[in-house]
Amino acid sequence: MKLGIFDSGVGGLTVARSLQRSGCFSHLLYYGDTARVPYGSKDANTVTRYALEAVEFFNGADVDALVVACNTVSVVALEQMQRYSNKPVYGVLEPGVMALQQLPGIDQSASILVIATRSTIGSGEYQRRLNELGYQKVAALATPLFVPIVEEELYEGPILQETFTHYFGNLQPPQVVVLGCTHFPLIAEPISAYFNGAQTIHSGEAMLHWLQQQLELKPQFSQTPIQILASENVEAVRRVAARWQLQL
Repeated sequence: MKLGIFDSGVGGLTVARSLQRSGCFSHLLYYGDTARVPYGSKDANTVTRYALEAVEFFNGADVDALVVACNTVSVVALEQMQRYSNKPVYGVLEPGVMALQQLPGIDQSASILVIATRSTIGSGEYQRRLNELGYQKVAALATPLFVPIVEEELYEGPILQETFTHYFGNLQPPQVVVLGCTHFPLIAEPISAYFNGAQTIHSGEAMLHWLQQQLELKPQFSQTPIQILASENVEAVRRVAARWQLQL
């Protein structure tokens, strides 16, 4: 199976890594819209327009399905993408919720913090779905500064720590942090450490497990090549991919 992966920038590489390492896919085609990142601060009409431009690109690409590795697009424009795509399109929201349900030692009384872009948090989709499943202690916080921090590859150091203090300084440590933006797994370890070892939900692993269940996929490829494209500065995307240990 050949799979396309679309993201607003470099964050979707966290999904691509999990998919590449699974051995379930013969080829991956990644496209990051780095010229227009971040999406989370843009209005719904703009995000939808960008998403449909991505659909047009992937409609002409040699892939069997498309993964939207962006929570903002998954919340705002997934249905529109599915309508105009000539192949199946899957978002990251449902897999993330499923991953929480399957987390060992976590029940419906656990304290959960969802962090994401303003658009994703403002949609209320994570909060609604988790509440419907019976989770009683769900907090949601927009943390848009993490997107440019990751895009600038500031995975540690004083800027990141000051941003943690800015967003998290008055919070009680949650048991689980749902990383509601695919950029955020690149700083998952320091987020977990800030919250005294809180568990994190990683969009990449969640998407892999969901696809394996939905499509009945099994490992069958010893190597999965990935082609990386971007609307701007593709070399920077490839550099992040190498740092994130994708096999280019």
